[in-house]
Amino acid sequence: MIHREGYRIITAAFIVLAALNILLFRYVDASFGLRLAVLFLSVLKVSFLLYFFRAPKRSLTPDSSMVVAPADGKIVVIEETTEKEFLKEPRLQMSVFMSPFNMHSNRYPVSGTIREVIYHPGKFLVAWHPKSSELNERCTIVIGTPGGEDIVVRQIAGAVARRIVTYARPGMVVQQGEELGFIKFGSRVDVFLPLSFLPEVNLNQKVKANRTSFGKF
Repeated sequence: MIHREGYRIITAAFIVLAALNILLFRYVDASFGLRLAVLFLSVLKVSFLLYFFRAPKRSLTPDSSMVVAPADGKIVVIEETTEKEFLKEPRLQMSVFMSPFNMHSNRYPVSGTIREVIYHPGKFLVAWHPKSSELNERCTIVIGTPGGEDIVVRQIAGAVARRIVTYARPGMVVQQGEELGFIKFGSRVDVFLPLSFLPEVNLNQKVKANRTSFGKF
């Protein structure tokens, strides 16, 4: 299944590359080797886009005692820090880095009501850079849980990513595991949790959205 965010990009790439190959094979005096090389690279490009924009179905039964991974990727941060944008208080930050080869659909780690959605344009530092959470293009989503906790989820663009898509809107009631948004071509998702939260994952551990538990409240 292909994600809806990929339809336009994949279609445009297919049309451009198909036109290039038709031009090269029918109207340009080029060597057979060059034509084959361009055809191979074109197929490779479209195949990569189909792979990148894959959207596997991952059902989840919400569990209010648990926080699930919001994205596929690798844990790059587990540390106490101060969330400066909304909460302005110490929190446990847990971050998932997504390479271009990970599935890039982002999911809600908890159920609740969307309190704030704050978008910032910014730089495009590599997503694992310590300052990327504050300086890069990013979108902060604040979820008020039924238990009274405010959980902050932050989508961060990386050095390659150039567009953050966020489906959250203030006032929406969302379920754990539903789709929060999408970041195109390499990125990171931060989650800011209470200091009392008990992580069940480790640094550099690979995680999957809606499959891996971050831990318990």
